[in-house]
Amino acid sequence: MEINTLKVESSLWIGNKRYRAALSAWYFSWTELDKKNREKKTVSVRVSEVIGVEDGRVEIQPQKKVEDTDRDFTLFYVKRSGRGSGQGVLWSLGRTQFSCPSRDLRDQWVTQVRTALKTHSPARPHRLLVFINPFGGKRRGKQIFHSLVAPLFELAGISSHVVVTERANQARDHILKKDLTGFDGVVCVGGDGMFSELLHGVIGRTQQEAGLSEHDPSGVLQPCDLHIGIIPAGSTDCVCFATVGVNDPVTSALHIIIGDSQPLDVCAVHHQSSLVRYSVSLVGYGFYGDVLAESERHRWMGPLRYDYSGCMMYLCNRSYQGTVQFLLADPGLSSPRDKTRCLSGCRVCSESTERLFPLSDSCSLYSDKLSQYSDQSEGEWMSVSGRFKCISLTCMSSSCPKSPLGLSPSAHLADGTGDLILVRDTNALGFLTYLHRHTTSQDQFDLPFVEVHRVKAVKFTLPPGEDSGEAEKYERSEQNTEEEEEEAVMEHPDKPCVHESSKSGSLQHLACTAKERGAPGKRKTSDFLCGLCCSKPPAVSVWNCDGEILPHTEISCRVHGQLVRLYARGIEDEARAVGLCEDSRDCKGKCVLHSR
Repeated sequence: MEINTLKVESSLWIGNKRYRAALSAWYFSWTELDKKNREKKTVSVRVSEVIGVEDGRVEIQPQKKVEDTDRDFTLFYVKRSGRGSGQGVLWSLGRTQFSCPSRDLRDQWVTQVRTALKTHSPARPHRLLVFINPFGGKRRGKQIFHSLVAPLFELAGISSHVVVTERANQARDHILKKDLTGFDGVVCVGGDGMFSELLHGVIGRTQQEAGLSEHDPSGVLQPCDLHIGIIPAGSTDCVCFATVGVNDPVTSALHIIIGDSQPLDVCAVHHQSSLVRYSVSLVGYGFYGDVLAESERHRWMGPLRYDYSGCMMYLCNRSYQGTVQFLLADPGLSSPRDKTRCLSGCRVCSESTERLFPLSDSCSLYSDKLSQYSDQSEGEWMSVSGRFKCISLTCMSSSCPKSPLGLSPSAHLADGTGDLILVRDTNALGFLTYLHRHTTSQDQFDLPFVEVHRVKAVKFTLPPGEDSGEAEKYERSEQNTEEEEEEAVMEHPDKPCVHESSKSGSLQHLACTAKERGAPGKRKTSDFLCGLCCSKPPAVSVWNCDGEILPHTEISCRVHGQLVRLYARGIEDEARAVGLCEDSRDCKGKCVLHSR
């Protein structure tokens, strides 16, 4: 165990105030001194959260300014700015200019800080492959990256190769086919659709290199070494919100810079013996599938289409027959109703690492030995049949700004399980109560027609004789000419689209159709959708898989624990974040690191 030895200590000045500054192996701290040499306020920064140090007086934002002085240096670090609009803590770039008595002392400080960063932050990325979706959200992806993110990467000494995507699935194809030697991670500047492209590319490439098939529903997948970073810039940023707690580009960029690493469970969705898609947030049938299908008809409305479609589908008051089979997880480990939250440093997820990877070397989580945790013989298979308003499987809380606690508030990011939520047929008022509770702190599971289970695998089948081709008919109705397809892709490349699976690996997951791009005025009327006046509601719904419609109704899902890793640390609890400034005697959340 390395002792937290003192590397350098001296008197420094900030403005006209004198401070006693000290750099140890783990902290950079400075304490204000009064005229009688008595200590006043102390600020302490973890070395792991130092972004960089520069000679002279340097400003990065709003634009870079450098005043080269012989005795000054500028320290940049993570500064917590209180709770944002979500559940997490906003980060910003802290900056403090120090003046030294001599140039030699200044050089000593700068050298020692840079040495400490190299020694104690080995996981920091040095080279990143960045994909920017210029069409996602409010079409501000390029502006967000170049004005907010790129200066921070440059400050931290990170080189980035930037690819501005011109078509759907370009990022996924690049990851699958190009040489990625020398890159520490891949970063998307966009929404959930762009993240999904990177997810499929990284998982597909890892399995190809390991010689494993993605199409075996009971097969074990190789965990991915290549990290994924998310800079939120899309219409929906659910994954970023659920793993960081806020949708803020600067906060996400700082997590990437310091090399935070958050393992993430991934759900593989199969139809028979063919992989259809991967999911990290929602696989939903019934209401959530209907809302997505309806919203595709109104892409011209922008994000408002989801509210409109949700209202329309609620008024339709549909329910669907089906049978759900699920493999229960060990109830002694955790429960979807235990009122706990998966926060940064989550105990459940940490303990799950040893359970998921019992043969892994302790110093290398992702060794060549694959996890055997998900043997289908483990646990007990249950079966539930009936009519359902909606069926949802989520590997995370799926929280978002409109639903701060999410679909399943106690779901965990990296415990190798998913939460299965079954909402049985009920009256319209009861279902409205269930939906409304997602926007409050009330327990949405405390209703007689709702049940939730923590599971490792799920299968869904239709009743005998039921038409299983509704989803396929919906998919076929979405076909267009090649010219329409290209036009729609250029217009809306934010989200990848799903088409038929093939045997060629990950290339099939996101094949795009022009209709799912929503070319206004060129859509055919779908056999699946009906309006408020329809005399015969559809007997079969479609599956919503992370914002994409699946082409099959009967599917099987399996959760692969900690399959990918994000540049994140989970939602940071504000009280715990205040505790990070533990060397400050009178901080109480009010020191420089936590000032608003």
